[in-house]
Amino acid sequence: MVTNKFEIPLSDLRHTCDPAEFPFRTTAELSLKDEVIGQTRAVKAIEFGLSIHNQGYNIFVSGIPGTGRNSILKSLVKRISLNRPVPHDWCYINNFKNPDRPQAVKLDPGEGRTFQHDVQKFIDFMQREIPKVFESKEYEEQKSRVLEGLEKAKEVFFNEVGNRSIDLGFQLSITRTGIVKVPLFKGKPIEPQELEKLLPDQRREFEERERKVDAHIRDFLAKARQLDKEAHEKIHELNRRIAHFAMGHQLEDLREKYNLNSRISEFFANVEEDILSNLRDFLGQAQEMPVQVESMDKASFLERYQVNLIVDNAETKGAPVVDEANPTYNNIVGRIERKARFGAFYTNFTMIRSGSVLKANGGYLILNALNVLRNPFSWDAIKRIIIKNEVSIEDVSDLYGFASSGLKPEPIPVSVKILMLGSPWLYYLLYNYDEDFRELFKVKSDFDNQTNNSFEEKMRYANFIGTIVQHDGLLPFNQSAVASIVDYAVRLAEKKDKLSLRFSDLTDLVRESSYWARQTESSVVLAEHVDRALDEKIFRANLVDERIQELFTEGTIMVDVRGAAIGQVNGLSVYDIGDFSFGKPSRITSRVFLGKSGIINIEREAKMSGRIYNKGALILSGYLGGTYARDRTLSLTASLAFEQSYGEIEGDSASVAELIALLSAIAETPVKQNIAITGSINQKGEIQPVGGINEKIEGFFSVCKNRTLTGDQGVIIPQLNVRNLMLKKEVVAAAREGKFRVYAVNTVNEALTILSGIPAGDRKEDGSYPQDTFNFRVDKRLREMSKKLKGDDKGEEKKDKQDENNETASNNEMHGDR
Repeated sequence: MVTNKFEIPLSDLRHTCDPAEFPFRTTAELSLKDEVIGQTRAVKAIEFGLSIHNQGYNIFVSGIPGTGRNSILKSLVKRISLNRPVPHDWCYINNFKNPDRPQAVKLDPGEGRTFQHDVQKFIDFMQREIPKVFESKEYEEQKSRVLEGLEKAKEVFFNEVGNRSIDLGFQLSITRTGIVKVPLFKGKPIEPQELEKLLPDQRREFEERERKVDAHIRDFLAKARQLDKEAHEKIHELNRRIAHFAMGHQLEDLREKYNLNSRISEFFANVEEDILSNLRDFLGQAQEMPVQVESMDKASFLERYQVNLIVDNAETKGAPVVDEANPTYNNIVGRIERKARFGAFYTNFTMIRSGSVLKANGGYLILNALNVLRNPFSWDAIKRIIIKNEVSIEDVSDLYGFASSGLKPEPIPVSVKILMLGSPWLYYLLYNYDEDFRELFKVKSDFDNQTNNSFEEKMRYANFIGTIVQHDGLLPFNQSAVASIVDYAVRLAEKKDKLSLRFSDLTDLVRESSYWARQTESSVVLAEHVDRALDEKIFRANLVDERIQELFTEGTIMVDVRGAAIGQVNGLSVYDIGDFSFGKPSRITSRVFLGKSGIINIEREAKMSGRIYNKGALILSGYLGGTYARDRTLSLTASLAFEQSYGEIEGDSASVAELIALLSAIAETPVKQNIAITGSINQKGEIQPVGGINEKIEGFFSVCKNRTLTGDQGVIIPQLNVRNLMLKKEVVAAAREGKFRVYAVNTVNEALTILSGIPAGDRKEDGSYPQDTFNFRVDKRLREMSKKLKGDDKGEEKKDKQDENNETASNNEMHGDR
């Protein structure tokens, strides 16, 4: 038969990896290596980006999920980070001159923790020792001497005032309410009623003497206040001297230990002065209050001397690597926490918390681009950090002026390499619409989703399988099982000369194969266990596929797989439901009749088609005109439709099926219903490759199998799709037994030859086609339709002219009568 030359050889229907290629019996014999499969370009880009330290050379890792980009990136970063120096520690300390502006302190790795511990130890020491020295006998004796001297001096002054007052006729005494003066007469107190009996001259003399006494009393009180002030200053100086003595060598040791850091030296000087200036608060000598409140108040007071260690690299090996899974603004930049106290919130420098940028300072920060963009303010924060090379920890409300926390920590300089993972479309979206992006992420690492199907890559796959087996405690894979995994990788890549790099899918298959091997109590994983894992995976996901298949079997969805019909072709389409895709045939019909409307695509007219489909439909007109209307006008009206289609159709893979249905209707020649076809065409009639070729063939095969295979059923595909064939073993077995066939064609004429059973016919030099060919019938019918349409047009024109003449004659007769 003429169609046999288009039939694809069995060897081309499926790639089969030979287990004998592998120089091992099981993966347990392999010496496992830590190597990357098929991502040379991406790895070199990452290594370049990690090695260059200029501004803006951050890395955007582009690729689809499941290609191993995350694990490979982390592996490379961790390896390189070990050769980088450990970055500094960072602390925040109280700014005693301006508490709302905490100061940042940089320390060598590990010194931050030591500094924090030393200061806390000093605070604890002062809490214990200061109360002790102020309760000591020596302090009480010194304080008593000061107070005794005060009282003696007051007594001397009071005696002097008392003697002068007696000379003036008054006796002074000190009571709780103050100094009381009593008038005397002849050395004896005078009663008030007796004063009233004094003569005016005597009374004026008495009042004069009383004013002098009051003056002496005021003088005494002034001197007493001065003595109190001097005593208070002496006690204060005594307290400072005692407290300074209590600090003693502790503070001096700390100063000497951190004398190379000017900011810390200044901090210790401020701590000493603040303690000496606030001994009353330090000792807790406040007003009486509940014990719990008093302890809280004292703890809050002591916080001012603490050290807030926000970046601790004491245990870091090499440069830090931080993978931020939840890149909110606070998680990236840091936050200022608040605590509730007495019904209100308060904050201070001890509540400043670092974000992932500070934790990765001096190292590497890994982010997911989509997660960053989903979180408000995060993307702007990252750009600001890269541009300024510093982190300012502040609330979003402060940043955008909504409110103010009052706390403005000093910015910390940062040097961090940011590595962002995202899809290719997200990379190009940012590149085109964010003017800063191209200057901030100058290195792109593009992860491929496939690699060459070579022996070296197959061995790397075996090493990959062995690594998973070892890591997860799975059963070892023998040669045939590894070969089956490789075949599945070819199926995912949809090219015989390529292997898929979708490692997430391959890893799942390895684990599930080991599971089914254990179920059969096998000691190793065989090819049959891999096949079982694939079958079970399909079974878990193909419920929709089976329900649609039932509709084909019972005839609800009308598709013929036997016989022939005019203007009717079985096209093929793919259904993608997320985790599973499958192919199914679709009946495409065409009707042709006289007219000048051309091709009417019902899907397009009903607005149930996408732009690519519409383009393919318009190409049909170009092909028809270029093939059959070179010397005349193409005069016809034809309709095309996907029967029983109730959703949007997209893609041009059915354009060749639509064309053949149209040509069959024009030529009034039946085409085979037992053979389905897929492929897109160009205006020259060449058939172009399409996607989902395996699913489409398998979908039509399933329909035919459920209705009984007849041996003449099959599918026509583009010749350029042969390299994509990786059919199920069931389909290949049916083809081997002669129950199902797969054809490959390059042109529409070759497809017409197979579907019609007669030669398509090539155009001769005079523009005609050989008789008894398909194209001859198409051309003949189009000429007849054109001639008929022209004849009808002339008849209509003649009739219109006759009607016009009759009307003119009638009008003339009416004028003659008048």
